[in-house]
Amino acid sequence: MSQNPEVHASHQLSLKGKLALVTGAASGLGKRIAEVYADAGADVVIADLKQDIAQATADEIAKKGVRAMGVAMDVTDEAAVDAGFAQVEKTLGQIDILVSNAGIQIVAPIQDFKFSDWKKLIAVHLDGGFLTSRAAVRQMIASGRGGSIIFMGSVHSKEASKLKSPYVAAKHGLEGLAKVIAKEGAAHNIRSNVICPGFVRTPLVEKQIPEQAQELGISEEDVIRTVMLKDTVDAQFTTVDDVAQAALTFAAWPSNALTGQSLVVSHGWFMQ
Repeated sequence: MSQNPEVHASHQLSLKGKLALVTGAASGLGKRIAEVYADAGADVVIADLKQDIAQATADEIAKKGVRAMGVAMDVTDEAAVDAGFAQVEKTLGQIDILVSNAGIQIVAPIQDFKFSDWKKLIAVHLDGGFLTSRAAVRQMIASGRGGSIIFMGSVHSKEASKLKSPYVAAKHGLEGLAKVIAKEGAAHNIRSNVICPGFVRTPLVEKQIPEQAQELGISEEDVIRTVMLKDTVDAQFTTVDDVAQAALTFAAWPSNALTGQSLVVSHGWFMQ
């Protein structure tokens, strides 16, 4: 099967007339999802910590012929999230798609894990997922159009790895949050789903390689071979395009038939 991203079926799924907000979208997975959404016709909001970086990414995406804006948003700050969504509504209208993608990683054995680091990671993933989805649901109900909420989970939404106690806990928690929103949102035509990627070689994962090598006492090559890709069927990293195509499918799905679900995109790293 060809790995050329140009052969993906993006052009077959339309998001024309939709407005999508993607958090953590100035780089990595979030940026690629925003690009794929724009290619499918969606207007896009790039939400990230710094306004200038978010706007620079939005300016790039606007060259695809869609409306795009950057918004500074700390997803752990209730006031910042609500203000960002209000700014989007005033400028571009009410959103139809949310991708709650912002994330961080901190690794350490649980006996050494600082409570402050636990709280920081939980806040970004789980508090951020709650605050952004709550704001999105409010706009989707008000618009009367409904919409699609997509959480960025992980294979760690399904099983555990060493050194990642808060990350695994948070990613499991997002599955529960998505299921509640699926049940509550159905009456308003709001779908809610989770994408669970395997290891994607983003800056977040690149940072983990030397950290895990040090904690586990093995080489960086062994981290990749025996930890990150050990359980894949083909010893391949998941790509940003793989994840973006899953995000496009969830966003473009035409009915409530696909809601409350999680899709594992991991080269077989985890099989349900």
